[in-house]
Amino acid sequence: MLARTTIAAGLATGALALGTGLVPAVASPPARTAPQAVRAAVADPPVLTATLARSYDTFDANQAVAVDKRYFYVVDNRSITKHDRATGRPLLQFVSPDDGPIIHMDSAAVVDGKLYTAHSNYDDSPMESSIEVYDTKTMRHIRTYGFGIYRGSLTWIDRHDGAWWAGFANYDVVPDGQTQPYGQTYNTQIVKMDDDFQVVGSWTIPKKILDRFKPMSNSGGSWGPDGRLWLTGHDLGEAYVMNVPAAGPDLEWAATVTLPNVEGQGIAWDRSGDRPTLWAIKRSTKQALSFDVPYRSIEDPAKPDWQVLGPGHFQQ
Repeated sequence: MLARTTIAAGLATGALALGTGLVPAVASPPARTAPQAVRAAVADPPVLTATLARSYDTFDANQAVAVDKRYFYVVDNRSITKHDRATGRPLLQFVSPDDGPIIHMDSAAVVDGKLYTAHSNYDDSPMESSIEVYDTKTMRHIRTYGFGIYRGSLTWIDRHDGAWWAGFANYDVVPDGQTQPYGQTYNTQIVKMDDDFQVVGSWTIPKKILDRFKPMSNSGGSWGPDGRLWLTGHDLGEAYVMNVPAAGPDLEWAATVTLPNVEGQGIAWDRSGDRPTLWAIKRSTKQALSFDVPYRSIEDPAKPDWQVLGPGHFQQ
């Protein structure tokens, strides 16, 4: 937050000053603090820790997990496996052949009985993305929405407050056989879309978070019961709790939540019951994990100290 200075036109007044011929003194404006220095002085948001509620052994928890009231859905590049939440038992699996059009599903969200997955051609160039939709009862593929060559590589999608939200990732990593970074991590974008998946707003992620993602990018995103957007990277066991900003292009960083045993990748909030839980995966052991999260303890950052100044107080 930038420091604000109020400049007063402080004149030395009175008959003594005028009568002696002294020149009225004008107060010099205080030196402005460099914006970069102010930003550097701002502390990182608080760090909280989630508690593991339950773990499930699976055979294909490589990319993400989605969840509804009775089932969870483990996402791999070309497959999705539906599991019973009570027992963990796998029930149905969608599989796409290696030479099929589905290449890299990155995460998923259950909305109104349908499973919406974020899909891309990672790490081929140019970047291409689509949303692939499945019936959660039958696990059959039922629809696709194509973005073609767009803002980056689609890594997550979710529904919140009457709109679709998604992450388009870009990467500093240089894929095999290429000479340039795969889009550059700083170009990663979070978008808000209407019911036809047309973008109506777009934001960037604070660079301090993107630096933690490097050389990869934003892998997961899910709206929490607190009305905040929770984001994850590709590798670290951390969720970054974000607000849509009051102004400016960067999302507002409210907190970081440590997720024990998680190794990045896609996440999903279970918003179906009275006790919301956050779901993630541990890629190295192929486990799906659910967490109790102290989201009620998170406070929003201080609001911008905006001012409206009147005559005699204008900054110059």
